[in-house]
Amino acid sequence: MQHRVIDTNDVVIRFAGDSGDGMQLTGSLFANMSAIFGNELSTFPDYPAEIRAPHGTVAGVSGFQVHVGSSNVTTPGDYCDLLIAMNPAALKANAKKIKRTATIIVDADAFDNASLDRAGFGEDPVKELDLEGRNIIMAPITSLTKESLKDSGMDLKAVLKCKNMFALGMACFIYNRPMGYVEEYLKGKFSKKHPEFIGPNRKVLFDGYNYASNIHAIPDTYNIAPAALPKGTYRNMTGNQAIAWGLLAASEKSGLPLFCGSYPITPATAILEELAIYKNLGAKTVQAEDEIAGICTAIGAAFAGSLAVTTTSGPGISLKSEAMGLAVMTELPLIVVDVQRSGPSTGIPTKTEQTDLSQVLYGRNGECPMVVMAAHSPANCFDAAFNAARIALEHMTPVVLMSESFLGNGSEPWHIPSMKDYPEIKPRYAQVAEGEAFYPFERDPKTLARSWAVPGMKGCEHRVGGLEKNHEGVLSSDPANHEVMCRERAEKVQRVAASLPELKVCGPSSGPVLVVGWGGTYGHITSAVHELQEEGKPVAQAHFDYICPLPSNTEEVFSHYSMILVCELNSGQFARYLRGIYPQFDFQQVNKVQGQPFLVCELVEAIKRFL
Repeated sequence: MQHRVIDTNDVVIRFAGDSGDGMQLTGSLFANMSAIFGNELSTFPDYPAEIRAPHGTVAGVSGFQVHVGSSNVTTPGDYCDLLIAMNPAALKANAKKIKRTATIIVDADAFDNASLDRAGFGEDPVKELDLEGRNIIMAPITSLTKESLKDSGMDLKAVLKCKNMFALGMACFIYNRPMGYVEEYLKGKFSKKHPEFIGPNRKVLFDGYNYASNIHAIPDTYNIAPAALPKGTYRNMTGNQAIAWGLLAASEKSGLPLFCGSYPITPATAILEELAIYKNLGAKTVQAEDEIAGICTAIGAAFAGSLAVTTTSGPGISLKSEAMGLAVMTELPLIVVDVQRSGPSTGIPTKTEQTDLSQVLYGRNGECPMVVMAAHSPANCFDAAFNAARIALEHMTPVVLMSESFLGNGSEPWHIPSMKDYPEIKPRYAQVAEGEAFYPFERDPKTLARSWAVPGMKGCEHRVGGLEKNHEGVLSSDPANHEVMCRERAEKVQRVAASLPELKVCGPSSGPVLVVGWGGTYGHITSAVHELQEEGKPVAQAHFDYICPLPSNTEEVFSHYSMILVCELNSGQFARYLRGIYPQFDFQQVNKVQGQPFLVCELVEAIKRFL
């Protein structure tokens, strides 16, 4: 049948089903083929919090949302244009996340009485969810997949695992996606061990495509033109992968071997896994027995002269806090990556939040300042990791790099850079002339950083550890010396600001409201502020990648606005931090603590209230 083809600037698609339905893979494949096509995109994998929730229940729904566009894609989208729901629970969990004009494709075979009951429905889920009038396509995906593969020789369990390919084929038809990428993926995944799976998956994919092309319930298909991106090579990159690659780049630019000592924890584990692949680049990884061992092996590696990293999430930061104090006291370069998740305690481990900020700023005993910075998008995680390593090595200080589950698991196109465009990183090695004494805590007059003497450097033998020392490296319990060293360590962190970029403002340089955020709220705040600016509203935006210390021009920027509106995914931790430093300014808050990112529409309405 003939379908009308409509050109559109962007679409939001959400794939949802049981945790065994392959929705993460389906969404990733759709995103990757869109990236190859040349679209801008942003993704949001939304995993269930339980390892294996009861089959068919709302708690077990796994979702993947992808926003594909020709320009200005900064978020995964508020509400979706297409929802593919593989069972009643997936429909129920996502009914509030679809537009009034959305198309909904459901697997009709999954809507039996038992499945409806497990999802908490009565007899009519469409009516109960107030979905009347929507374009709902009841496609017998399971039956059609079985029919497609009836002669494949595969057992029923293997056949049912191909349902996601049928759904993907339907989505590819609706949005005119090039399916060559999926074919190449199938070849790469199965060619070595299971080449017999390539043909069946490909057949189901194209059968789903053809089924969609032949039903009257899909009157329109859509074209999303490639984006006008700067020339270069791009790849779809997750934040966790970008952090790993940024650390590898810092290893190359510093000439130091990379060491990562970590304990697996959601959602940071992928960084350790990614680094473990690159032994050929000199990366060493240790999966330690616990969080404490992970950071302590990294501190040992820093003492021995490596670019040292440990990765974790909020509960792991709690366990690492004593050793983080050791890194501060010994003044060794160390990167601590915190991919935040919803807490406290185990919390909702697969959901995103920004609730670790106070913990990384203050959560150690004694006067224990550390550099704290935050990545603001999946692609930005590369530069953030590189700069964290640069600061740690050139200022001889531990650095906390904050990411979030939303960034770590999400993805966007990343312009692969040339390493010649990145600066050399110059570790602060000790230089002692023959016959001269080495003083391990003698400081650079400009940065207050001490020198780095690794084992084997002649004439630089010294002691480090958790006990206070004087500038000569001699153990000291002298009260005056302790205060001097505490003040110097704090001032050393503050002087990092001189090497940081200044805070930039998007919008009017003065006015009634400056909207402020940090970390992964960047895309949503940017979209909201841009929408308000298009309406002629006098609103500006400033986003913080560096938190401790703050950029050197922060006070100057704040002084030009009547109100500073701080938007963050916690109860107001950054706002409280800013009030403590700049009590003269009027700070107001927009907060969300639901384990979910902001919606752009939420921010627009909140900012309008303050305007």
